[in-house]
Amino acid sequence: MQPVLLKPDIYWVGAVDYNLRNFHHYSRSPQGSSYNAYLVRDEKTVLFDTVSAHACDILVEHISALVEPQKIDYIVCNHLEQDHSGALPRIVELCRPEKIFVSSLGQKSISGIFQTEGWPIEVVKDGDRLNIGRRNITFLETRMLHWPDSMVSYLEEDKVLISNDIFGQNVATSRRFVDEYDRSLLLRAMKDYYYNIVLPYSPMTLKALDRIASLGLTFDVIAPDHGLIFRTPEDIDFVLQSYREFAEQKPKLQAVIAYDTMWSATERMARAVADGLSDEGVPCVLIDMQNNHCSAVMNALADSGALILGSSTRNNMPMVNMVALMAHIKGLKPQNLVGASFGAYGWSGEAPKMMAEELRAMKVDVVGEPLKVAFAPKAGDLALARALGVEVGRALKEKIAKFQ
Repeated sequence: MQPVLLKPDIYWVGAVDYNLRNFHHYSRSPQGSSYNAYLVRDEKTVLFDTVSAHACDILVEHISALVEPQKIDYIVCNHLEQDHSGALPRIVELCRPEKIFVSSLGQKSISGIFQTEGWPIEVVKDGDRLNIGRRNITFLETRMLHWPDSMVSYLEEDKVLISNDIFGQNVATSRRFVDEYDRSLLLRAMKDYYYNIVLPYSPMTLKALDRIASLGLTFDVIAPDHGLIFRTPEDIDFVLQSYREFAEQKPKLQAVIAYDTMWSATERMARAVADGLSDEGVPCVLIDMQNNHCSAVMNALADSGALILGSSTRNNMPMVNMVALMAHIKGLKPQNLVGASFGAYGWSGEAPKMMAEELRAMKVDVVGEPLKVAFAPKAGDLALARALGVEVGRALKEKIAKFQ
């Protein structure tokens, strides 16, 4: 690929990783991803962020197609996580920039990750402005979106927001702009990214969106550090509204049944619960944790309002994959859910109760009592599972009504 023009003298110079499947070692990226870096040519030439270390040569190639790397005056590090900063030591050595701009907490990150002795690091505060010639850059801190050091850079005259991890998606494609890509696939990628990475910081997301409105900022381009770039009014309105909806987490008419079964008894119960939801007119998604990653459950929760967990009991606790799933979900702090638990057992049967306790710890509104069945479920047991699905479906519809 070549550098891609966003606006006069503003370029994408990043790298596309078509082979990435394990994103940050806790989520999946089945479509790959990109590491988006941006170059602005003015009286001062500025590089915004870098790329993962293994993609450094691609970044250098793209920069070199526009300017000699030694002519880069400033580097702006909006975020120091290493998919954005991994190439930074090599770039600093090659470019010898006059200044490297970081947020106040970015100073802690950069010195903690790299050997920065002799680096010309300069801290910028929230709201600081930097003149680079014909342009001014405003730096806005966006702490915990999704690291403490995070900030965004706004090119005032061009109305370009370089938004780091905000508004990102894991998409690997030769296309660079949202208007060149299928909208339904884009929305799916946006939900996957938000619900597995940004979700626990939804209050900060809403504050950031409100601040954008209060400052009267308008955008011709929103350029995130992963995925595709937004450049049309329709697409910019779409991403801003989508992020508000993601952050508000209003419950939706769908249930997720995530289960881990040993000898299929719990799976039979899961299907009976699904039948009960169907009786109540509530669509559902069944996810077998033996065959799916934890992030798949969060992807499904983006369009749901109920989370139902099922697991066999092994060694007096839920199955290992279910334990991992609960830890993943708990850390992401989903809101406004109803839920329930069930499972089969041979010896002791603690899993359903433990899962219900974990759901309550996540502030999920737990419906009914944990349902447990010894050995294989009989007709009466499956009827109880079906009734549990009906009960969850009714509770979900009541929950949704409160948000309308």
